[in-house]
Amino acid sequence: MNNKPLSGIKVLDFTRMLAGPYCTMLLGDLGAEVIKIEGPNEGDPIRTQGPPFFQDSGVTFYATNRNKYSCAIDMRTSDGKLIAQNLASKADIIVENFRPEVMKQLELDYESLSKKNPRLIYASLSGYGADGPDSEKGAFDLTIQAVGGYMSITGEDGGPPVKLGTSAFDIVAGMNTQSGILAALFQRVNTGKGQKIETSLLEGEVAFLANVGLDYLMFGNIPQKWGSEHPQAVPYKAFKTADGWLVIGAAIQNLYEKFMHAINRSDLIENSNYINLADRTKNRNTLYEILDEEVKKYNTHELMLKLEKAGVPCSPVNNIQEVFENPQVLHRKMLGNLEHPIYGKIPTIGPAVKYSAFESAGEWIAPPLLGEHTHHVLESWLGYSNEEIASLREKKVFG
Repeated sequence: MNNKPLSGIKVLDFTRMLAGPYCTMLLGDLGAEVIKIEGPNEGDPIRTQGPPFFQDSGVTFYATNRNKYSCAIDMRTSDGKLIAQNLASKADIIVENFRPEVMKQLELDYESLSKKNPRLIYASLSGYGADGPDSEKGAFDLTIQAVGGYMSITGEDGGPPVKLGTSAFDIVAGMNTQSGILAALFQRVNTGKGQKIETSLLEGEVAFLANVGLDYLMFGNIPQKWGSEHPQAVPYKAFKTADGWLVIGAAIQNLYEKFMHAINRSDLIENSNYINLADRTKNRNTLYEILDEEVKKYNTHELMLKLEKAGVPCSPVNNIQEVFENPQVLHRKMLGNLEHPIYGKIPTIGPAVKYSAFESAGEWIAPPLLGEHTHHVLESWLGYSNEEIASLREKKVFG
């Protein structure tokens, strides 16, 4: 990992569940040394979320914890608390998602640590934000999707509230935290000083509203559910074929015309109701009644080939198995494997970003067993002797 951009950067990871661990995994992917602090008994609660389980941990743990070292210490003990503080004094970056009073009680809050280590970059990730009337509320991705508006705009028109298919805003929050940390690292190069970073699932979701949010702020429009449709682009949705579904995006004028020629409905190009995008959007229902019937005449693969030849963007609606069998996905190395010395080989999802200066997935390591690296961390970060570590183990300070 010596040629990776975060090589030599030490990260102390106090996060649990999904958003925080996803952030620190991304830092580890880029070469940072990430020490995951866990309790000595069950560790990160995401380990027990399941089934399915593999080697006693749930699948979500493996999805968010590669390229980390697990250090299991009981911070409720005085020795464990001191170990955590000593590790924090060595860190370039700390990432945490506890309630504010927890880190203060442990003397691991930014104000305490930055006095001794002004270069420290300290990232706090929460559900609703670090302060404000709802800052103390508990949150899950589901509750945030509700309060942040996404469930009101997801699903079919007239249908019940629907969440996105994954814990999307946990992931968004993790990515936002990573980008904030990278920006702070860059600024530290220029100023020599670290800083505190705060973000949350709610703030990430509201920012993610983007054009939908501005539509309301500028014009007062409260968005409705559109299913696979687009409020300002027609035709643009999932169409039912004779044997499945095909997504077609042909709202732009030249694409619309190519689409109409391909399905032998050139008459719809000159029809005054559909002659430009504004008219098609205004008259979407009648146009879709016509196009739905036309598309049903074709098998999915047959129509896909016809539209691809015409230069019209389209795609079948793949299930997850089909995603990981997709030739383009495989070509772009989005499927990989990791090898652990004890539990063996596991699959992993490849990096979304590739770099010319280094191999993104080079030298990745498998997610750790609970407490697997406690001895190594105490020895390499703090210089503890074997005798000191054995003594602490006898006191049940760590696993």
